[in-house]
Amino acid sequence: MALKIEKAAEIGFCFGVRRAIDILERVAGERGEVETLGAVVHNQEVLQRLVKIGVRVAKSVDDIQGDTVAVGAHGVNPQLEEEIRGRHIHIINTTCPFVYRAQVAARRLAESGFFVIIYGDANHPEVRGILGWANGKGVATLDERVIAEFDHLPRHLGVLSQTTQIPAHFTRFVKKIIDSALAKDSELRIIDTICHDIRRRQVAAIELANRVDLMLVIGDHSSANTNRLAELCATVTKICLIETAQEIQPSLLEGCYRIGIIGGASTAEQTINEVLMKLETLA
Repeated sequence: MALKIEKAAEIGFCFGVRRAIDILERVAGERGEVETLGAVVHNQEVLQRLVKIGVRVAKSVDDIQGDTVAVGAHGVNPQLEEEIRGRHIHIINTTCPFVYRAQVAARRLAESGFFVIIYGDANHPEVRGILGWANGKGVATLDERVIAEFDHLPRHLGVLSQTTQIPAHFTRFVKKIIDSALAKDSELRIIDTICHDIRRRQVAAIELANRVDLMLVIGDHSSANTNRLAELCATVTKICLIETAQEIQPSLLEGCYRIGIIGGASTAEQTINEVLMKLETLA
């Protein structure tokens, strides 16, 4: 039986990643080169392509060589921005507008006296940045038990989400926070900060996963949104998370005749097309 290959309806760069790359390409074209503070996106193939047009990654503020630096789509905290400006370095801000919305929400909650709870990976740069906007008045976690174990849970709580999390998981987390907080006479504000683009991509992924024998999730293994797509699709079908077409071996497709394709928000369409071409040679 021949392979039937189908792409998800939502694929290619998301709005925030496309915007960040467009800014870097424009600045690199004007200046001949540009530095970024850390990886602008979590995708090694994309970063390698940017290097070819003059984009250099500075690993830290001390590693910045010029007088201008771009901060990535994941954003940074205001304390780091202040440190950079204190060194008289101009900032080009490519922060995703959806991430910026979460940063503003965290800042406003903290300024209004709320302790900010961020549902997300505490080690992810986006989450560290958002937490910084809460000015030390918050915590990031994926485990509601961390909140329940507080000796003195603040009375005023604001709950946000990392922009790439799964909505249903955020909802469950919020319900558990409500169950523990209401017993302590708390006031809660809950703000949905999950990216609209990521939400549509997740819906498209699960719809396609229900129709196929295997979902190929294409993206960097360090990409949060790519891992969420893989996690979702794995609930209904066999999945394989790959970064490039070179990882596809005939043995991977054994017993699978309907193949679905979905890419992370920072996965280039060129990479997706290379996967499609590789699958066609195996069909």
